[in-house]
Amino acid sequence: MGKSEVLDYTQNRELSWLRFNERVLEEARDEKTPLMERMKFVAIFTSNLDEFFMIRVGSLYDMAALDGKKTDSRSGMTPRQQLEAIYRAIAPLYKERDKTYAEIKKQLTPYGVCGLGFKELEQQEKKYVKKYFKEQILPVLSPQIVDANHPFPHLLNKEIYVVAQLKQDGKSMLGIVPVPQYITDVLYLPGNDVRYIRMEKVIMEYLELVFEQYEVSEKNYICVTRNADISPDDELYADNGDFRRIMQETLHKRRRMAVVRLETASPLSKEMEKYFCEKFKITSECIFRTKMPMKLGFIFAIADKLPETMKRSLINKPFAPQPSASLAEGSVMEQVKRKDVLLSYPYESMDPFLQLIKEAASDPDVMTIKITIYRLAKKARLVEYLCAAAENGKEVTALIELRARFDEQNNIDWSERMEEAGCRVIYGFEGYKVHSKICLITYRNKNEIRYITQVGTGNYNEKTAKMYTDYSLMTSNQEIGEDAAVFFKNMSISNLDGVYNHLIVSPTSLKQKVLALMDEEIAKGENGRIIMKMNSVTDMDFIRKTAEASQAGVKVDLIVRGICCILPGIPGRTENLHVTSIVGRYLEHPRVFVFGAGADAKVYIGSADMMTRNTENRVEVACPIYDSGIRRRLIRDLQVMLSDNVKARRMGSDGTYRKKKQDGELVNAQEIFMRDALNARRPSVMAAKPEKTSIFAKVRKIFRKKVDH
Repeated sequence: MGKSEVLDYTQNRELSWLRFNERVLEEARDEKTPLMERMKFVAIFTSNLDEFFMIRVGSLYDMAALDGKKTDSRSGMTPRQQLEAIYRAIAPLYKERDKTYAEIKKQLTPYGVCGLGFKELEQQEKKYVKKYFKEQILPVLSPQIVDANHPFPHLLNKEIYVVAQLKQDGKSMLGIVPVPQYITDVLYLPGNDVRYIRMEKVIMEYLELVFEQYEVSEKNYICVTRNADISPDDELYADNGDFRRIMQETLHKRRRMAVVRLETASPLSKEMEKYFCEKFKITSECIFRTKMPMKLGFIFAIADKLPETMKRSLINKPFAPQPSASLAEGSVMEQVKRKDVLLSYPYESMDPFLQLIKEAASDPDVMTIKITIYRLAKKARLVEYLCAAAENGKEVTALIELRARFDEQNNIDWSERMEEAGCRVIYGFEGYKVHSKICLITYRNKNEIRYITQVGTGNYNEKTAKMYTDYSLMTSNQEIGEDAAVFFKNMSISNLDGVYNHLIVSPTSLKQKVLALMDEEIAKGENGRIIMKMNSVTDMDFIRKTAEASQAGVKVDLIVRGICCILPGIPGRTENLHVTSIVGRYLEHPRVFVFGAGADAKVYIGSADMMTRNTENRVEVACPIYDSGIRRRLIRDLQVMLSDNVKARRMGSDGTYRKKKQDGELVNAQEIFMRDALNARRPSVMAAKPEKTSIFAKVRKIFRKKVDH
């Protein structure tokens, strides 16, 4: 699409994402949030930015090299123009982040949580650090020099290197010391307080002991970020069926990709800057100085290390996912057979779903368990139960997506474990990632084949289910089960063109169905209503349809966590559109679509964002909600989110986010859902099965009625 066709109510996706990440940094600045939680938001902001450089900036570099004239359909910018705009936008974010980190760090000092530089150490501490360095660190270092005889080494992605200018006999050279991956990021100092010094600072302080025969100057530490936007070679896959091996090769290739960012602790001299630019084939705009740590994973370890008395002041009050309010003690499987159950993570526990799989693994009536897997935790009870099912003679099929970015190795390891247990493991399609969250249990009830289907908005990841908000529907609806059975059959035979009666599935029917449902609301004009919650909006067909709905008078609310390429409030275009973003204690992750209002509203939950990659290039599944109680609950949840005036922000017509006015009662949606979960009362006993009425009893009843009349 050319420049002339750019719409006046869209914005560039990369700049939209940076505005979302700025919202994360805003949480780090919120003085109402406990200090260590604020520090965690700095860490999340940093991790998000790392991934942004690896994936988005990396892919723009590739695009600039391949087809520099191709323009972005939402902003009309070329790849080079986008990169320039990104670097301009990121520079102030770096300064704001460094300032925020320094302020939080200062405020933590009175609590005895002190990240120290070498000069700030007490004399005894300096002795301790030097002794530790000599005994524990120096023996395991692998220093290198770069001169005519020693080429510049390959620097690993996101690893820290201490560097310095070295001189010997009038010759200059570069000294490089990798900070070993297998040693701790920080050295904790003796005493009751949490006093620590980062390992790169220790190595830099004692660099003269590492390079004893050299004169050391211009000491610094650096970190490179490499392009990680890489997909396995589909042609290679076509020639070789071992997809796992290809993925291993792909991961190896990623480690050697081009540098897209260089971070330095201190300003570089002109000579050093020129040197690194040549070595990494980058320009000076790709170099960022940071006054704070380049890795912040240790922040989470420090939070765990705090004494209990201090935790109350510095971290959020702990919250444990609660038992489901819809389920009594006893068999989950039996209860799901009688009524649909919706779980809401992390307010409710994932355990009922895991229990369902565990029960199915040993139930003599269960014949098959089929599931799509995108991301798993490092420890996964789910996999153990699936393996137990296979060992118990059930047919277990797992479609594992090996291309789940940055989780590839984990998924490779789990796929091997499952195959060893006798599970049938299949992989995704060429050119299409399988991102759906669907599980199907098939069992025999007398002579009938029956189904229990689970469809979710989030991954089967037991760790993130305590950190991300998501929904998980478990239903015994036979028609949905039949659709799910067709879906898994299609996945097994690589058929992406399946036809379904209830489930909507990309890349074939999901986008078309969503647009058709929007058309139904457009036909209602001012009586139309659309509420959609998702993580990102970039799909141009969806964007145009949303603008069309707004122009028809339909009230449209989009609750979008991250990228949103449609701008609200543009006169004559998107005046009836509101865009809300919530960034709070938990990462917002559900996809919920509501078309219409009241009892007639059509409600879906699923795995897809309104991004072209999801609607056209991934296998996604969304499921209709037929249970009226669950429908009401989901609509109520969305209304609470729209009422949030604490953690929610409204997008303006310029793409920036603004706080809502706090005129009346303060509404924090996530806190309301936590409170609801804590106060919910579970059914005390499992509902009794409805008694079966014999044919004679039915006849007697009919006869009595006639007599009475």
